[in-house]
Amino acid sequence: MRRLAFLVSCLCLVNACRQQAAPAAARDVVVWREVGSWSGHGNLQSQNFTSDTGGFRVRWETRNETTPGAGTLKVVFRSGDSGRAIMDAVDVRGVGKDSAEVGDNVRWYYLTIESANVDWTVAVDERLRGVAR
Repeated sequence: MRRLAFLVSCLCLVNACRQQAAPAAARDVVVWREVGSWSGHGNLQSQNFTSDTGGFRVRWETRNETTPGAGTLKVVFRSGDSGRAIMDAVDVRGVGKDSAEVGDNVRWYYLTIESANVDWTVAVDERLRGVAR
């Protein structure tokens, strides 16, 4: 019986002395939340949207250019309060697709999208901070 008690005590001691696994390190990550997306041909004014961070990614695509070299797309963030231009996000000619990151302040915004001779798609995502474990 004493041997059994001694053996159990030794096993408990060995188990208690084992090194615990280190927790996974947390790291900061960027997460994108879609604010809205629009598509069309010609000009458009979006509805108002708010920003909690002031950081955005604008994804855009132009296609079906009616006259080669004549297609244009311009996307401007405007103040939802005053209507003044805050920042130009996209100003391109021709057919293509890309994304651009832009930033300003926390506020209400809307977009003006001006285009000629192309079909377009524009999507806006807000940059959020997160922690991955």
